Amino acid sequence: MMGAGGRGTAREAAPADRIEETKERCLADIVALVERCRGGDDLAWEALVRSYQSRVYSVALHYLRDREEAKDIAQDVFVRVYRNLGTFENREENFLPWILSLTRNACIDRLRRMKVRPAVPAVAVEDGPDTPDERPTPEQAVIASREGRLVRRAIARLSDDHREMIQLREIQGLELRQISEMLALPIGTVKSRSMRARVALARTVLELDPSYGA
Repeated sequence: MMGAGGRGTAREAAPADRIEETKERCLADIVALVERCRGGDDLAWEALVRSYQSRVYSVALHYLRDREEAKDIAQDVFVRVYRNLGTFENREENFLPWILSLTRNACIDRLRRMKVRPAVPAVAVEDGPDTPDERPTPEQAVIASREGRLVRRAIARLSDDHREMIQLREIQGLELRQISEMLALPIGTVKSRSMRARVALARTVLELDPSYGA
C-alpha cells in the first residue's frame, strides 16, 4: 500500500509526464504532416505553412531588419522546405530547428550577396499590420508586455552572439541541443554563451533603467 509520500510523488510527477506526452504528440503530429506533404497533400502543406510562417518571418526579420526582405526570404525558405522534405529525418528533434536553420542560412546567404556583414540585429523593428499572418510573431509577444520596449532597447545593445542566443533560446524557445546542432557549436559552448547572454541582457536592462524590478 502506497503511503501519502508516494501519492505526493506521483502527483508531482504527473505534470512532467503530461509535458513529455505533449512533446511526443506534437512531434508525431508534425511527422505525420510532413509525410502527408511528401505524398502531395495540398491541405497538409497549407497547414504546415500556417504553423511555421510566423516563426520563419520573425527570424528572417531578426537578421535582415527589413520587412520586405524578410517576407521575400520567408517565401524562399518554404520553397526550400518543399524541395527538401525528403531530407527531414523523423528523429527526436522536432521540425522547428530544421526550418529555422534553413531560415538562418538563407538570411546569411542574402546578406553575403548584399555584401553586408551578417550581424544579428535587435529583436524586432517597429510593429505593423503587414506581417505575413495576423498571429503575433514571437518577438511581438515579447514586446507586448509593459517592459517590452526596455528589453528591446537592451537587446539592441548586446553583441551579435548574445543577440542571436537570446533570439534562439529565449524567444524561439529552442533547446540547447537544438541550438548546438543548428549553429554547429559544441553544446558546452552554447550553454556558456546562453548564460552569458542572459547575464548581459539583465545587466544592460538595469543600466538603462536602474529601477527595473525594484
